[in-house]
Amino acid sequence: MQTATTPKMVNAAVEPVLGLAFELGATQWKIAFSPGMGQAPRFCTLRAGDLDRLQKEIGKAKARFGLPESAWVVSCYEAGRDGFWLHRALEAMGVENLVVDSASIEVNRRARRAKSDQLDVGKLLEMLLRWVGGEKRVWSVVRVPTAEEEDQRHLHRELKRVQGELTRLTNRIQGLLATQGVVLKGLKDLPQQLEAVRLWNGAALPAGLRASLEREWAQVVLLRQRIQQLEAERRRLLREGEDPSSQCARKLLRLGAIGPTAAWLFALEFFGWREFKNRRQIGALAGLTPTPYRSGSSGYEQGISKAGNRWIRGLAIEIAWGWLRYQPQSQLSQWYQRRFGSGSTRLRKIGIVALARKLLIELWKYLKSDTPPAGAVLKLGTLRA
Repeated sequence: MQTATTPKMVNAAVEPVLGLAFELGATQWKIAFSPGMGQAPRFCTLRAGDLDRLQKEIGKAKARFGLPESAWVVSCYEAGRDGFWLHRALEAMGVENLVVDSASIEVNRRARRAKSDQLDVGKLLEMLLRWVGGEKRVWSVVRVPTAEEEDQRHLHRELKRVQGELTRLTNRIQGLLATQGVVLKGLKDLPQQLEAVRLWNGAALPAGLRASLEREWAQVVLLRQRIQQLEAERRRLLREGEDPSSQCARKLLRLGAIGPTAAWLFALEFFGWREFKNRRQIGALAGLTPTPYRSGSSGYEQGISKAGNRWIRGLAIEIAWGWLRYQPQSQLSQWYQRRFGSGSTRLRKIGIVALARKLLIELWKYLKSDTPPAGAVLKLGTLRA
């Protein structure tokens, strides 16, 4: 079955293929063409986003290498600031495209190495041709979401971003007050609190500092209102949404230890739009797989790979701690207590990562079979997001 990450590959020995690699920049793109290994690539530079010029360059490259107009074109570019719009545009043009995980690309390990856009795009083209030739482990390919799936992510990502901005603002206010030796336990209504604040010598806050704090507080009020609006929209979607991700989130919300934020993130970033084939894929996408180092007689474990979805990895570990508290009778919690519960602080932290991976696998099974993790308790009554 073809997916957004598995282009229709052809046998280059039977049917001609034109490889196309992009080095994307904010103002210009460096592109390279080649019909196969051993062929000197054709390079050109065009203005960023100029799809009409790109089509003309593809035609010129086919003529240069003696390929027919009907020859397949296979392209690739690194995942980054341009997102997936170019992938969709290339697919609409009839080009089979790959979006590549930048961290999986081979890099020369010399302390000093030559680097330029032309060298980078040439290396990318070489790896693309190896991939077309059947060397599938040459890099990792990003699974491209549909436009609708990508659009659904904006709500929770904006909420996370605004919450981070709110934290930075409140920390800045506390920092400004600390420069005068003032410590406030809470910031419920800062303008009224500032009326009663006195410095070490009994004087009021300086006028300039107070004005600055009031301006910062105005931004805090706006951010809090924005957070309330976003959370209200999330609650509405959790109650009324009929799309697969909303249904997945409602199902996860039935489990004890999983709240609205966790259910929504798990659904929108992980389970709601991916089809996992086995537990290894779940651990790999979450970045919770081990990375052993073995060379000769030396060998050690480097820790988890951290190569997957950072949103899910952090959330899974956080929920694992909550699982121990709110699902103590589950088999997962009992397994953790037997293996790590009586160990040192470091051992318990190592164990919680293992529990997080196991928990993700059990949640995947629960969503597929409607069977909760063994010993887990479901919430009673009407769910309220």
